Amino acid sequence: MASWLLYLFSTIVLAQAAVIVPGASWTDTEGNIIQAHGGGFLKVASTYYWFGEDKVLDSTLFHAVSCYTSTDLETWTRESDALTPISGTMISTSDVVERPKVIFNTMNSEYVMWFHSDTSNYGAAMVGVATAKTPCGPYTYKGSWKPLGADSRDEGLFLDDDGTAYLLYASDNNQNFKISMLDTNYYNVTEQVSVLTGATLEAPGVIKRDNVYYLIASHTSGWDPNPNKVFTASSLAGPWSTQVDIAPEDTNTYYSQNAYDMPLGTNGIYMGDRWDVSALGSSTYIWFPLSWASGLPVIVKADVWNVNLATGTYTVATGTTYEAESGTLGGSAVLLTDSSYSGGQAVGFLGDGGTLTLDIIGIGEAQWVSLYYANGDSTWRNTTLSVNGGANVVVQQPSSGGGHVIQSVPVKVTLKNGANTLTFSSGQASFAGDLDKIIVYTTA
Repeated sequence: MASWLLYLFSTIVLAQAAVIVPGASWTDTEGNIIQAHGGGFLKVASTYYWFGEDKVLDSTLFHAVSCYTSTDLETWTRESDALTPISGTMISTSDVVERPKVIFNTMNSEYVMWFHSDTSNYGAAMVGVATAKTPCGPYTYKGSWKPLGADSRDEGLFLDDDGTAYLLYASDNNQNFKISMLDTNYYNVTEQVSVLTGATLEAPGVIKRDNVYYLIASHTSGWDPNPNKVFTASSLAGPWSTQVDIAPEDTNTYYSQNAYDMPLGTNGIYMGDRWDVSALGSSTYIWFPLSWASGLPVIVKADVWNVNLATGTYTVATGTTYEAESGTLGGSAVLLTDSSYSGGQAVGFLGDGGTLTLDIIGIGEAQWVSLYYANGDSTWRNTTLSVNGGANVVVQQPSSGGGHVIQSVPVKVTLKNGANTLTFSSGQASFAGDLDKIIVYTTA
């Protein structure tokens, strides 16, 4: 009986841990930070495969295309690398391999990977292709080239219902966006089917729903985020609609850039990257539900959520909100007043002597806390957080897009059952973001 109770408890803990927390540092089943940036996804039977850029060396240069597996999209296991460098080729450690995407060719019973293949100065602007007989490979590199003789930088793949595959890519020095059909082997492109002239788009993905194609992409702003857009068409050949935001424009897609877009029942999942150019390997993942309730895909902002693959639905966790102005201000911290803040107020001049103390209620275990803040700088800020007088942890705060634009970042802390005291920005010389509120979640 004791062993059964231990098993039941362990199962409950694992179930509680299986949530999606955008912006957190996600770890695999071995406890290592997931390295799968600019990712692509493939489902084989009941298993999902996540391919991405391993940026553990904090470099733009090629280290590996990683491969992770999951049956729930929430718990991921790292497998053997799908693609590794080959000296003397366009996939050496001196070159760039980005945004790997894999599709399955039923005619050849073969997995085909496409990726952005480039030199270290991004001057080559090519695609690369590799193939394997199993999802994680290892993949055999076939070569790199310019599709139809034109540039290809950020790219994606789309496999239509009839088995026809398409390359989605930024072309002509990122001045035009193109869609080209692949051959029956998925080894090369055969013809250009659509071009969005003058559309400076990158990081593309397509979802097909009720015979309508939804193209989601960002504009070009380097590693910095911008408002990602959606375009619609009844055919991949177009004509394409004018662009529409998938999130409030001033949030810059909640400080993220699109990587992949996955159908989920009548909904979808936006899968993006929050790039940290100063430490690429520490860049995090921003996944949100996509809802068509308004007729077009719109991101559902969720600090903590989970997905039910069997029903094609998602659940957004609810938490307890504590307004920053309800706490105790210390040092040079001041109250700020503006309609953009929850409750009309926030606390500013945190850090450099300014502190805030909030009393909250915990449930006696590790809990997610989401910090809502404004950082009008173009660079990142951070805040320290101490729980019940313990050691400070540092929470990164990317630019929010303006001094009155609110973003959120998560941090996991262990709280006592009952009353707890959180202290923000104590002992830090730099300024933190202005704190609007926090939300404490009971979902671990």
